[in-house]
Amino acid sequence: MSDRRMRQGTDDPADRRTVERLVAAWLAETERHDPEAAGEGRDGWERGALSERAAQDLATWVTARVTDTGFTEDEGPYVAGPVRITPADKDTVHAWLRSRGHAV
Repeated sequence: MSDRRMRQGTDDPADRRTVERLVAAWLAETERHDPEAAGEGRDGWERGALSERAAQDLATWVTARVTDTGFTEDEGPYVAGPVRITPADKDTVHAWLRSRGHAV
């Protein structure tokens, strides 16, 4: 993703699909650990406006869950996860959040 797109966010359909896929995974995981926070996140997602707390939780979650680092087996451990998350996916989610006024 270019620096310009990172600053401005994007309406690219592929980026939107990435955000939708990762928000669904984030909400599913959050539901298991903190149903109240998941409810807040889901309500915001459905309204099209995440709260600042939910946005920060999503940003932190996607950063912590990067599973595809580009390392080979010899270079580092495999990171297991329910969804594949690349550094570019993380950047896409962060750009999407910034484009909606969240400080990420």
